[in-house]
Amino acid sequence: MMKKITCWIVLLMGCVVAGAQQKPHYTQYVLNQYIINPALTGIENYIDVKVSHRHQWVGIDGAPVTTYLTIHGPIGKKDYRTTATSYRVPGENPRGERYWETYTAAEPHHGIGLQVINDKTGPLNRFGGYITYAYHIGISAKTSLAAGFGAGFTNLSLNTNKLDFGIITPVDPAVYTSREVNQFKPDFNAGVYLYSADYFVGLSAQQIIPQKVNFSDNEVRSSDSKFVPHLFATAGYRFLLSEDFNFIPSVMIKYINPLPVQTEINGKLQYQDLAWIGASYRSGEGFAGMVGMNISNTLNLGYAYDYTTSRLSTVSKGTHELMIGFLIGNKYGDWCPKNVW
Repeated sequence: MMKKITCWIVLLMGCVVAGAQQKPHYTQYVLNQYIINPALTGIENYIDVKVSHRHQWVGIDGAPVTTYLTIHGPIGKKDYRTTATSYRVPGENPRGERYWETYTAAEPHHGIGLQVINDKTGPLNRFGGYITYAYHIGISAKTSLAAGFGAGFTNLSLNTNKLDFGIITPVDPAVYTSREVNQFKPDFNAGVYLYSADYFVGLSAQQIIPQKVNFSDNEVRSSDSKFVPHLFATAGYRFLLSEDFNFIPSVMIKYINPLPVQTEINGKLQYQDLAWIGASYRSGEGFAGMVGMNISNTLNLGYAYDYTTSRLSTVSKGTHELMIGFLIGNKYGDWCPKNVW
């Protein structure tokens, strides 16, 4: 019993050290920026499906577990290429020199998508669903700009069984009758995304509508909690190291008032359109490594392992994150995304 209570205390301390971020972390964000920025909705020529499962701080009872499903695709996108630069010609890398020479900005088109996210930490479970929309337009020969938004709901529920530690009056009874927890509340996010063959720059905001959350009823409470907006800024650049290798460094900056700014630095080395390895650093938390492979033009896999440098490292066995991607309606036979890296 004492061990269980100790694990809970360590977990809560870890959340404080991590800045009590209300939205989940995504180590492989560079592989699916759509999860943090709705402006990427419909950015490719196909329907992009991603399924991800993240188990954070393995070994700690009640540690965060995040699972999501994203689906998005273009509407009315007209690609006037007579040949697909992404076709795998024997002996030639479709993301090599010819990729830079033939790359063109996006034709004006719409995108629509769906995000379903479940994030569980100890007794709290947060579920959200969003419909997203974006509009893409070329602003120069090789540069495109997209703007999008997502609208949906979020639900925060409490598993009171996990609050029973077998001791007298462990939790204020008001928690059990809360009228604030386990309610569906509106949620909204928005973003813009500038992209080309060489670089991308994105800015997005999640949880734009502030929502009060009280873990006791309206008569018994000491303070109010609330969901606060999360701001994300991303940027990356693609370097052609050789005909077979691309290197893509990127950065993501998070701002959650009144917490300190958090920075994630990411580097991804890709071999042709087949496989990649990468590493990242998250300020205040630790390091991560990732590896992935495009198995075919309809299936890809990615895996990441996080090692925390906080006090949780003494009890945690690290964090595992698995991502599976599906390409539906891939009319050009892409193995590797044209605009998302």
